[in-house]
Formats: sequence, structure tokens, C-alpha cells
Amino acid sequence: MNIQENIQRYIASQVEPKRADMQGLHEQILALLPNCKLWFEDGKNEEGKVISNPNIGYGSYTIHYANGSTREFFQVGLSANTTGISVYLMGIPDKKFLIHNFKETIGKASVTGYCIKFKKCADINLDVLSKAIIAAVEITGEIV
Repeated sequence: MNIQENIQRYIASQVEPKRADMQGLHEQILALLPNCKLWFEDGKNEEGKVISNPNIGYGSYTIHYANGSTREFFQVGLSANTTGISVYLMGIPDKKFLIHNFKETIGKASVTGYCIKFKKCADINLDVLSKAIIAAVEITGEIV
């Protein structure tokens, strides 16, 4: 099964209204990053043990580890969780950037250094979410 099929299967596996929200967010992110690399992470490690929620990934950036090694990873992640939806914005060096620039205007969401979590799309300002995604991608300076 290819990445697109895995993404569609993952979105389809969600219950409504989360399914419609996930599909809308997927389309919104693709419109913002039309030529981005797509990822699908099933949340399992090499042994098949579940270690995280599945994620749809968009774009690419390089993670630099303290030991000097590097790894390619997605810049923007979309994931369903038990209480709603998480949008991950990876690679932002300033862990206060999202909080300072988007927390007050995004709506009813939890905002951390790399994640915007909300119950449903109706609770947030989708234009502000789009601005946060674009800002995060621009900050990393890497091609998506």
C-alpha cells in the first residue's frame, strides 16, 4: 500500500465529525504546501510496538541530534488523538514562537512549542492555523 492509500485509510478510519475535519485539514495543508513530500507514520517502532499515534507528514527537514547524527523527518504533522486533532510544526528552534505568535488568535486550542491541539476545526481559526504552518516552514528554511 502506498503513502496516499495509507493516508486515505487513516482518515477514513476516524469517526465523524473528526473524519471530515481531518480530510479538510489534509486538503488545507496540501493547498499550502502543494509540492511537499508526503509521509505516513503508523506509530509503530521496528518491533511493531505502538509508540505514538499515527501521523500524516508533510514536507521534509533534517533533525540534528546532539551526537552529530541527522535524520530526515516531516515538517508538519497531522494526527488524530483521543480528544481531537494535533498539528505538529517541527523544527522551530524558538520553543516560545507558536505560543507568542498564535496562542491568542488561534481560538480554543492548546499551543506548545511544536504542537497545536484542538477538539474540532470549528473551535479554531483555520486562517491562523495556516499562518502558523507557513511561518514554521519558513523558519526552518528547508525545502518542503
